[in-house]
Amino acid sequence: MALDQARRLAPAGAREPKYYGLKRHLTELAGSLPPGTAVPPERTLAVDFGTSRTTVRQALQQLVAEGRLERFQGRGTFVARPKLAQSLQLTSYTQDVRAHGLEPTSRTVVLEQIRADEELAARLAVRPGERVIHLERVRLADGEPLAIERTYLSAARFPGLRRHLTRLGSLYAALGQEYGVHPAEAEETIETALATPDEGALLGVDTGLPLLVLWRHSRDAEGTPVEWVRSAYRGDRVRFVATLRRPDGSQGSG
Repeated sequence: MALDQARRLAPAGAREPKYYGLKRHLTELAGSLPPGTAVPPERTLAVDFGTSRTTVRQALQQLVAEGRLERFQGRGTFVARPKLAQSLQLTSYTQDVRAHGLEPTSRTVVLEQIRADEELAARLAVRPGERVIHLERVRLADGEPLAIERTYLSAARFPGLRRHLTRLGSLYAALGQEYGVHPAEAEETIETALATPDEGALLGVDTGLPLLVLWRHSRDAEGTPVEWVRSAYRGDRVRFVATLRRPDGSQGSG
């Protein structure tokens, strides 16, 4: 019966792979069940759909990567929790996560000074070879790793940043309270990537999990560069949301 149902989901005349029919069925199933509900095991799905466990595994892996299902070693596969909606605006990670009623924390992986190469020097308006701060952190919400954030700042502009960051917890709070620097505008670029083995280990996910990579280049009110940031978010747990407005006075027919 499950196989017939999956076939009915396909457009007339279309020839779709078996795993895709199963995936469509499981997508509907996940949408009708509350988060945390167990999905039938691979063996049961293979029998019900008259297919191999390899085909079943392929469908499940794609749904896990898309964030519709969650898989736990030794426990099975379950309907996933809703993704965290991350607004595209010039706020800190701490503010964003608290807005969702979750507790933000960070685990510092790297905090060091390095020499700026030509690209980094241009981004931060410093001379090539000048020292810059390299800060890499794992960002968590209620203890769950969501992103790896790699930030670069001018070491000369922000002396003693380690001490202030340790005390205040939030980078933006440290920049504002200790240095009087507030990011006023930023250019953000979003692209996709697959988690490397190192990123998978830091985020507690499989290598190859789709990531949403956000590059942020922020400046203060005077136009001076403040930071250059690469944030790699788990594609299975985070989605980005932007509010778009038509420019003043512009009109269009569609």
